[in-house]
Amino acid sequence: MQISSRFTIAVHVLICIETFKNDYKVTSDFLASSVNVNPVVIRRLLQQLKKAGIVSVTRGSGGTGIEKPLEEITLFDIYGAVECVEDSGLFHFHEHPNQLCPVGKNIHSILDTRLEQIQKAMEQEMKSITVQDVIDDAQKLIS
Repeated sequence: MQISSRFTIAVHVLICIETFKNDYKVTSDFLASSVNVNPVVIRRLLQQLKKAGIVSVTRGSGGTGIEKPLEEITLFDIYGAVECVEDSGLFHFHEHPNQLCPVGKNIHSILDTRLEQIQKAMEQEMKSITVQDVIDDAQKLIS
């Protein structure tokens, strides 16, 4: 089980945009230097965040800004915007359980509902944490 690193990179990017907005032009190159990834990765993420209405992006060296109040953006909003999880869900099943085994034959029936319950609980918790909460935590560490 693993959520794509796009999620944590997107949170990192939003913290950087907010932290440096008054001191630097926050471009994809600038953000890429903080995340330590190729700027193309950042540009793709910014487009996803823009499509979700979370950021604005000015082409060229215009920079990036956050479009909504930070207390209105949740971790779940970011999670949804950057498509961290495949449509099949957070948990990935092994491809071919043995259908001749009573456990293998029934593993989906045994686990599907429980795993869906776990994913919903995680997503509900993500809805309760805002970008402002995360930035407040960051400010304590980077100030």
